[in-house]
This record gives sequence, C-alpha cells and structure tokens, in this order.
Amino acid sequence: MQVIEILIVGTNKPILATIERLINKEGQWVATLSYSVKEATSICLEKDFGLLLIGAGLGEDEEVALKQQIAILRPKLPVVKHYGGGSGLLFAEIYQALATS
Repeated sequence: MQVIEILIVGTNKPILATIERLINKEGQWVATLSYSVKEATSICLEKDFGLLLIGAGLGEDEEVALKQQIAILRPKLPVVKHYGGGSGLLFAEIYQALATS
C-alpha cells in the first residue's frame, strides 16, 4: 500500500483539524497542515506531496496565487479545492484529483 502525502492549506484551524483527522483515518493517506500560501509553498519545496487540498479561509486572490506558484514549483502536483459537505465529498474530491494526475 502506497502512502499518499496530502498538503492541506487554509486558515480556518478547526475545519482544517477536522479535515486532517478524516484524511489520517484513511490508511493510505497522511495529512500535513499549512495555514498560509507562503507556508504551503515552502513546505512543497521540502517534501513531495501527492495532492494539495485547498481548505477554508483562503481568499480568491490567495487561491490563484497558490495555484500559480505550485504550477511553477511542482507542475505535476494535483491541486483541488474542498468545498465542504462532509467526509463523503472530501474523499470524492481527493480520489477524483488523484485519478486525474
């Protein structure tokens, strides 16, 4: 079983903690949290991730900047936005993003 590292970026700490807990319950996924675009960009340079998940709290401009930076630094890294709605939607978003990468 291959472990997939998932970087979660957002500013809403309680929501990110919930997402982290749900992701870490899946045996093949390991979550890392980041609370800013700058921090996420730095973490992406230090570690290989299988997915970048955008959580709650980033503004539209921050999301665009993050996607642009990641496209340059890690062009093959899938980036997906989590829209909320529970673990079923979260898992579907992750599986879909991983399947298209």
